[in-house]
Amino acid sequence: MSFINFATKTIAIKIVYYGPGLSGKTTNLRYIYLKLDSAYRGDLVCLETDTDRTYFFDLLPIRAGMIGEYKVHFQLMTVPGQVFYEASRKSVLRGSDGIIFVADSQIPLLDANLESFDGLRRNCVQHDIDLMKIPLVFQYNKRDLNYLIPAETFNNLLNPRRSPWVEAAAVNGVGVFESLREISKLAVPIVRERLFGEKPHEQTDANQFSARDLEDLQGRGQEAGEAGPGQMTQVKVKSRQDVEDELDKLSKEFHSK
Repeated sequence: MSFINFATKTIAIKIVYYGPGLSGKTTNLRYIYLKLDSAYRGDLVCLETDTDRTYFFDLLPIRAGMIGEYKVHFQLMTVPGQVFYEASRKSVLRGSDGIIFVADSQIPLLDANLESFDGLRRNCVQHDIDLMKIPLVFQYNKRDLNYLIPAETFNNLLNPRRSPWVEAAAVNGVGVFESLREISKLAVPIVRERLFGEKPHEQTDANQFSARDLEDLQGRGQEAGEAGPGQMTQVKVKSRQDVEDELDKLSKEFHSK
């Protein structure tokens, strides 16, 4: 949950990167850490196993704009993707202000994505988090590889509420800052209303989280050339049978190679 310090005039907003193992959650944080000037971010804390797999969480604090006279700090955290770290995922998810679900776009890993999202739903219920209301952005990662699950298929299976989504290749920085910008646009107004009691129509320009600050976050990663967020109006919702037929076709193409 967001935290406000009236003495230092700072606001901390917790953003959690959730998804299956090796989907690219830590890669997102590493790229942000490498691209941001040290004046805009703290140290990257990674608790990993000997094989570089996250076993509890990764943490990266970054500075991102102002709300009135208050400095906004994002606490970016990842959950471990390995199935036997369920307790760690529950702990990290507690008190989150926004979630970026990082999906692995490779066809053989569809079940892992679905299982991870089901786990997210269960953990949200245990923490009294309404998954239909909490700020949520989908990042469809590893789009630089071959034999990929179409974004439309992901949206039909994972994203019925039509949250913003971004196609990404986090290892190259593509979509990393765009995902962060999208979750910021959703989370900051809710945090501002919770902390200051301001309804959206009551918020003045002086108190708004500047759009320029969000664009600056994206701009600091443009050297790698991020892809833009998906346009949900272009997505055609299909029946589940159509989706299953499409996946069968993709699977046959994959195994025939």
